[in-house]
Amino acid sequence: MAGVQYTLNRLVLMIPTFFLVMIIIFLLVRLLPGDPAIAMAGDKASDADIAAIRDKLGLSAPLWTQFWLFLTNTLQGDLGRSILARAPVLDVVLARLPTTLFLTIYAVTLSVLIAGPLAFLAAVNRGKWQDNLIRAVFQVGLSMPVFYIGLLLLTFLAAHLGLFPVGGYGESFVDRLYHLFLPAVTVALYTSAILMRNLRSAIIEVIDAEYVQFARAKGLPNRLILGRHVLKNALISTVTLLGLSIGQLMSGTLVTETVFAVPGLGRSMLEAIFARDYPLIQGLTLTFAVLVSLVFLMTDLFQSWLDPRMRLT
Repeated sequence: MAGVQYTLNRLVLMIPTFFLVMIIIFLLVRLLPGDPAIAMAGDKASDADIAAIRDKLGLSAPLWTQFWLFLTNTLQGDLGRSILARAPVLDVVLARLPTTLFLTIYAVTLSVLIAGPLAFLAAVNRGKWQDNLIRAVFQVGLSMPVFYIGLLLLTFLAAHLGLFPVGGYGESFVDRLYHLFLPAVTVALYTSAILMRNLRSAIIEVIDAEYVQFARAKGLPNRLILGRHVLKNALISTVTLLGLSIGQLMSGTLVTETVFAVPGLGRSMLEAIFARDYPLIQGLTLTFAVLVSLVFLMTDLFQSWLDPRMRLT
């Protein structure tokens, strides 16, 4: 029962969060330089044509009226019509969303597969050459920007060696794994470095805890101690960091998808910004906000499973 109440409380807290996000999105979009009516009409358009487009887009109305229309339409599932794509924003989002979700899940999976075993290996061999080598390699990954790692992989593995495609999304599931391997690895190398450092420190802290020493004194098998006591408790802080990393990863798809020419939400956002496409920018930003909020919700629920004491907060 406590778990259900905890979930409901987190869902209720998301309502004011979404409302605040909508206000911020609306105001920030209108602070962008340039006029979308001019961008849509072209340089040779007359003042009358520009005024007509502004009226059609609702940009001539007072700011509070524009926000009210944006709020009511969004609650009804109407995100407006994209100036750039000349199609409903919701259709554009739904068409590009699977690509971004696939890339995000792919990158997160690789990050966990890289960080988990190496963090465990470094922790149980702390101070030895294995620990020093793993920490040194990941330190290099932390010191390099994500876009630079992407350009290096793209240049050598795709352009020079021809092992991977330089862009695209693929058709089948296996083809998409192949096409999106480089962008997924680019993000995973940086994310796994952060996760590895945190998980290594957490494992070492738990290993030194008194209840683990007591379990060893009772003669419990080392495999049981590491699996049931050490790893589960060490994951609590790392799950929080993983949730934050997923949120950062989603917001960082703008750079990754642009570098690798992936037709996802991030690339659409960049195109919308250059085109001053207010409705598309608002719809994409709101989509990212909803996705990140859902990730944080799932992170809280998983943490509450690892540590039931959280359900009392």
